[in-house]
Amino acid sequence: MRQVQAGDKVKVHYHGKLTDNTTFDSSEGREPLEFTVGSGQVIKGFDDGVTGMTVGEKKTISIPVGEAYGPKQDELLIEFPKDQFPPDMQPQVGMALNMRNDEGQVFPVTIAEIKEASVVLDGNHPLAGKDLVFDLELVEIAD
Repeated sequence: MRQVQAGDKVKVHYHGKLTDNTTFDSSEGREPLEFTVGSGQVIKGFDDGVTGMTVGEKKTISIPVGEAYGPKQDELLIEFPKDQFPPDMQPQVGMALNMRNDEGQVFPVTIAEIKEASVVLDGNHPLAGKDLVFDLELVEIAD
């Protein structure tokens, strides 16, 4: 049977969990994830995990922080004055927002903490600093 190798376009069903078994994403009830192995479309550990699989094969992989979204970076925590928020907005911890940097690029942030005069925004990926576990099922290797 043909095994997945770099450059193959594949379709994979997955169930992503944290090490405490909390689900953070799943393809259940949706089309399988389609990507080209080794192209950088998915995190390195996911690419490595599907490499060598055959169609119909199921397995569980563990992806350490360094092959997932990397460690949390303190420099991506931004303290933002509360009075800079729109007056009708009530910031809440966990709220997702989009910020624009000096070059005009938009990037997602999450409210991490609310202080008296400011709000701490976290620009880290929500899964940064976490080891991940994926249950995988290879559905297809496209020709």
